[in-house]
Amino acid sequence: MMLRSIWSRCLSTARRFDHISPAAKDPITSVTEAFLTDPNPDKINLGGAYRDGEGKPVVLQCVRDAEAKIAGSEFLESVSAAINSKLVEESCKLIYGGDSESIKEERFAGIQALSGTGACRLFAEFQRRFYPDSHIYFPNPTWSNHHNIWRDAQVSVRNFCYYHPKSKGLNFEGLISDIKNAPEGSFFLFHPCAHNPTGIDPTEEEWREISYHLKVKNHFPFFDVAYQGFASGDIDKDVMAIRIFLQDGHLVASAQSFAKNMGLYGHRVGCLSFLCDDVKQAFAIKSQLQKIARAMYGSPPVHGVLLVSTILGDQTIKALWTKELKIMADRIHGMRTILRESLEKLASPLNWEHITSQVGMFCYSGLKAEQIDRLARDFHVYMTSDGRISMAGVTTSNVDYLATAIHEVTKSDFRES
Repeated sequence: MMLRSIWSRCLSTARRFDHISPAAKDPITSVTEAFLTDPNPDKINLGGAYRDGEGKPVVLQCVRDAEAKIAGSEFLESVSAAINSKLVEESCKLIYGGDSESIKEERFAGIQALSGTGACRLFAEFQRRFYPDSHIYFPNPTWSNHHNIWRDAQVSVRNFCYYHPKSKGLNFEGLISDIKNAPEGSFFLFHPCAHNPTGIDPTEEEWREISYHLKVKNHFPFFDVAYQGFASGDIDKDVMAIRIFLQDGHLVASAQSFAKNMGLYGHRVGCLSFLCDDVKQAFAIKSQLQKIARAMYGSPPVHGVLLVSTILGDQTIKALWTKELKIMADRIHGMRTILRESLEKLASPLNWEHITSQVGMFCYSGLKAEQIDRLARDFHVYMTSDGRISMAGVTTSNVDYLATAIHEVTKSDFRES
């Protein structure tokens, strides 16, 4: 009888996880998976990471130089705190400006994070703990993972108007209206440049008006800085929005990623930083960020952080980085021009001006779900279901094929309309 009871419990335990079903696939990684399993030699992956003009991954020379400089370093726990502090300081100078009063007076708090995703997750947890009744407003649309991050942190998420489907541009009127109507003291997430997924950025004048209305309502701006340098090729110009907010007296927080603009996808180097009222406040916030990170992952790896700190802290290597970043940005800009011209040469009846008016790595194509499905099925062209094209996946050797494929799936739709 006892053996039967034990056996019954063992069977019950063996079925413990039967109620767990597979999670939905990530929309970006699923694109890459579909691309990799396609044997067609003409296939194109328009899902994500930067590639050179031949469609190959890039290791920047500045990274190689930094690697040589840190060669032989002893990656010991005893030096990790100093490395972390150096990363935070250089990262803050990069986005807020080395001559910023907040930097000079050390009124900033920050922590090394696991790339931009980790920085966002830390901020979401910080918001949940210290502002439990607050909301965060995302641009509609935004990077899909933003919703996952704040949902898992149990922070209430709302959207504000951003993209205008008909004009394929910014819905500025709706954006300002939503800022005005949000409860006072809300949190707003902004992409300071190269908005993902739309590639649409406000103008300088529009940023100033956005800053003004946030100030009036005492909203808190949080910037996700994933593509600094990719919009214009100029690292200072691409954080103009943040510096406008600083001029207007905002306290801000920022999540930075060095995956894209330094090509360090596999190193997961990021930074979460706050600008504070005074040094005492900065100390308190830093201690709380360290406490949150300690419970999540302890401390991140050192090697990638040394690379970033070396690149940003060595003026010669940093100058090389800015040159290489400009080359990457110019290549993407050039492919936008060629893709638009190729579509226009095919006598496409549609207006493709948005390809060149948008900026950064991504083009929000405006393609419909059925057109995207047909591109994958008939032409072996893969992109996310919202029609976001990674312009880094477009090369001189595939741009004509891509234009022809897009033309084929859109021309019939135009005739029917």
